[in-house]
Amino acid sequence: MTQPEVPPRAPLLKSIGWAVLFLALGFILTLALASVGVVLFGQGGRLPGGPPGLIIQTASGLLAYGFITWAVGLRGAKLTPTDLRWAPVSHAGRGLGSGLLLGAAAAGLALLLSLAAGGAQFLPDSGTMSQYLMQVGRTGLLLAPAALLEEVMFRGVAQVVLARAVGRVAAVLLLSFLFALAHLANPNGSALGLVNIALAGVFLGLTFYAPGGIWTAWGAHLGWNAALAAADAPVSGLPFQIPLIDYSPGGPVWLTGGSFGPEGGLLATVAIVLATAMAWHWGRKELA
Repeated sequence: MTQPEVPPRAPLLKSIGWAVLFLALGFILTLALASVGVVLFGQGGRLPGGPPGLIIQTASGLLAYGFITWAVGLRGAKLTPTDLRWAPVSHAGRGLGSGLLLGAAAAGLALLLSLAAGGAQFLPDSGTMSQYLMQVGRTGLLLAPAALLEEVMFRGVAQVVLARAVGRVAAVLLLSFLFALAHLANPNGSALGLVNIALAGVFLGLTFYAPGGIWTAWGAHLGWNAALAAADAPVSGLPFQIPLIDYSPGGPVWLTGGSFGPEGGLLATVAIVLATAMAWHWGRKELA
């Protein structure tokens, strides 16, 4: 069997230029749109806290990076929807579902390891099952567009153009480092938490090259975040108020993550590494 022809590498400086332009213009436009959102929906000229603030930020980012994807990626760098792994759309549902299962399974494993080895506990809290399900549903609806935004930012145009110059693995590693830096301001962070977020970036970057492309990566991102939130565990330091159960992380912090959530602990490292190995297995033909 003949091997597929490997396309020639793109010029490095040109590829870096497109990636920087995409990330920088998207960031600037996001800030501009968020400022408009604050004027229209803010409180005393400030970004509101909680879900309203997250909605403003996420909507601004999706609009901004969606437009910059078209302007810089499709028009400027001459990428196609296939290059960006949007197509075929017929695979979107399967990719999203597969990603959701993998991300949720990885998060579930991190939680189980915390229960077994870190003394974490699920304690009773006020509320009913119907209130629990309703709040989990609302939280999922908030997390879904936020996860999509981060995938468009970090597994979109920038990763594709860099991969053409330095290879897909190197591009995944570089964007994963930037992905971790983007979470520096999250509350209750730690060095291990940032390392785990970078590893999660590698995991998501590899799922981007699995069947289903961007849809699989989005599903994996959402599956991880939503599973943690549904268990009342913080997600990258961000707490969610879930009725009926109360997650107590146990300790020590370096093992379970403490108030940063499982992502801040070594047990989550194990879960993310195993999920990354699965993602590599799925996408190994594309990464060869």
